[in-house]
Amino acid sequence: MKENIPLERQLTHLNDRGEARMVDVSAKEPTKRQAVAAAQVRMLPTTFAAIQTGNAPKGDVLAISRVAGIMAAKQTSQLIPLCHPLPLHKVEVHITPDAQLPGYQIRATVTTKAETGVEMEALTAVSIASLTLYDMAKALEKSIQIESIRLISKSGGKSENYVRELED
Repeated sequence: MKENIPLERQLTHLNDRGEARMVDVSAKEPTKRQAVAAAQVRMLPTTFAAIQTGNAPKGDVLAISRVAGIMAAKQTSQLIPLCHPLPLHKVEVHITPDAQLPGYQIRATVTTKAETGVEMEALTAVSIASLTLYDMAKALEKSIQIESIRLISKSGGKSENYVRELED
């Protein structure tokens, strides 16, 4: 590590040879942590109407997408190389119709009591829910757009809580 950089600002995911490593969090005290992430999926009005009325060829687009998001949050450490496997105590995925897009607003809330945060789990949940929504509706439209995947807030742990200033 560089001696002129304060210890708290050194790169924690690199060893002294500059190689990627998983951070040792075993000395940290488990605390309640929560993260909220969001995304939006934009589509043609005809596609939106078909999903809303339950007329998509693959079935219940929103229910399958919601379950996929929950399952994805639980698999984050298998997908993102340096993420710790965490005991998730709560995963909620909400998919809300937005006629103004037209499309859907997707929001995931993930909660744990652990030594590290759940931001990646929340972001993974909205990403996979969005991809699943696309997969379930692609027979209706190939030009569906997944947009604006972002962290909305996080709380818990030693670092400061975070709340996105401008929510779109």
